[in-house]
Amino acid sequence: MPATMMVLSGVNAHAEQQLRAIAVFPPSENTTEAYREFIDLVNERGKGIVQIEFVGGPEVIPAMQQFDAVRRGAVDMTYAPASYSMGTVPEAGALVGATVSPQTARDNGGFELLQGIFQERLGVELLGRLAPAANFHLFLVEEPKRTDDGGVDLSGLRIRSGPLFNAFFEDRGAVPIVVPVPDIYTGLERRTFDALGYSMPAVKGFSWERFLKYRIDPGFFQTDLVIVMNPTKWAGLSEEARQLLSEVALEYEQKSHRDVQVLSDRIKHELETADGVKTITLEGEGARRYLDSAYGSIWAQLEASGSTYYEALRAKLYDR
Repeated sequence: MPATMMVLSGVNAHAEQQLRAIAVFPPSENTTEAYREFIDLVNERGKGIVQIEFVGGPEVIPAMQQFDAVRRGAVDMTYAPASYSMGTVPEAGALVGATVSPQTARDNGGFELLQGIFQERLGVELLGRLAPAANFHLFLVEEPKRTDDGGVDLSGLRIRSGPLFNAFFEDRGAVPIVVPVPDIYTGLERRTFDALGYSMPAVKGFSWERFLKYRIDPGFFQTDLVIVMNPTKWAGLSEEARQLLSEVALEYEQKSHRDVQVLSDRIKHELETADGVKTITLEGEGARRYLDSAYGSIWAQLEASGSTYYEALRAKLYDR
């Protein structure tokens, strides 16, 4: 490269670059707060290199439109459940059906495989995961019936659901009820449904514990929150900015993984002691069948989609 071009390139590389970020959930939600911490960490380390301006949540762009908004470049970055893209990226379900740790997925190439899939299918750059590997639990308004094999009888129960949960709940004899997240509180208040599957931090964060009084162990699935960027904006960043964003995303992925484990333990204690939520622990053959039904439903959906990545994703992300 000629010396004059190197000088100009150096000037551009050191010009502070700006990014605009949104969030899929309201600013008060605890995972949004974690996302804001990621942004703050980038801004702290990226002075003179890259800065992220947080411009709001679903009041700016509706939650289900945010992936497309990032792809089109209406905004530069968001975090959202990968499963929101299931219509375009059936492989997103592999994050929910994963059983390996986030670090293992990084080490064995599983995350890199997902990056390529998100680029190909959705047209976005996958930076990292937020609060990864937090399990979902089934929460109920009333105590469920037990089965002779140590399991739980969900037949006939109306359970708030979504595309990833429907097959699991139907396999257990329950009736899935699709209710948007903002309407769950009212649905519980009106007894539109009897139960729901969600992570413990979210249950507490949305105050659903006021109605939910039983929690089933073991947990199942993993949270699938991802941070993604517009690929054109990503490519236009300086090498220094891309490296910083990648490093902070990895660091915060690991930190938020540890944080969510601690948070889940604390919230479990609060739910049991302060909120009166009783834990029902499945055992033996009943527990095995419960988990087989949960995880089997996710991987069966991915296989049925005809994805050419099914075998590779299962080999890297599922070790149960």
